[in-house]
Amino acid sequence: MSARIAITLAWLCAIGAVVFLLSPLLVIAAASFSPTPVFDLPVGGASLRWYARIGALDGFWPALSLSLQLALLSTALSLVLGTLAAIALARGKLPGAQAIATALVSPLMMPGLVLGIALLQYFRAIGFNATWSALLVAHVVVTLPYVARTMIAGMVRFDFTLMEAARTLGCTYAQAIRRVMIPALAPSFLIAGLFSFLASFDNYPVSIFLTDVRTKTLPIKMLQYIDEAPDPTLAALSTLILIATIVLLLASDRLVGLHRMAGTGD
Repeated sequence: MSARIAITLAWLCAIGAVVFLLSPLLVIAAASFSPTPVFDLPVGGASLRWYARIGALDGFWPALSLSLQLALLSTALSLVLGTLAAIALARGKLPGAQAIATALVSPLMMPGLVLGIALLQYFRAIGFNATWSALLVAHVVVTLPYVARTMIAGMVRFDFTLMEAARTLGCTYAQAIRRVMIPALAPSFLIAGLFSFLASFDNYPVSIFLTDVRTKTLPIKMLQYIDEAPDPTLAALSTLILIATIVLLLASDRLVGLHRMAGTGD
């Protein structure tokens, strides 16, 4: 009986935590249908006009394009760099391998504002003033830890004797990577790419220090909208981003499985 009570209390706590975490998102989604020009719940009727106004927001399309470019490029670069680093750490006998692995994920241990200020000061010190390139480098710094952590875990479970068998059968090293390693580690690549893309696309605390008047990512532009003209259009835009994130997670679940995304299964 005591075990059943404990399980029931654990489930109640878990459900309560989920409700507490999701409530703000549900309120924002409901406010996006507000019939009035203020953030209000659609009690007297719902309206879709705020969704129609998203495309007319000043600077929305350039900001969206910039965020997508940075997210895609930083994710691609992080996948390459993180995978190479993971192979070296899992395969080679590097001195201080554990320290290197910790250094790769160290940006996750730092507050975003601290990382943003540090990158800003570093870029100024070396005379690196190209805004777009500085943002790309900064986003690689942000996304690389997600890829490195995921790929190191995947490489530890990968059987490298399969590579040797493929080479014995006539494959070059590049062919063995393409035909053996990449298919076997496809779930790790997908998970790493998904989380690094989301981390880049939604990044605000690092990007805010590196943008200028002409070059602003979507999260920074959304903050500007709040200062200039706060209305339910922002709630509608936030809801669309939330829906896109859920779609990506569901697609990944269909391809990989939530248990593998959480690292609880093979």
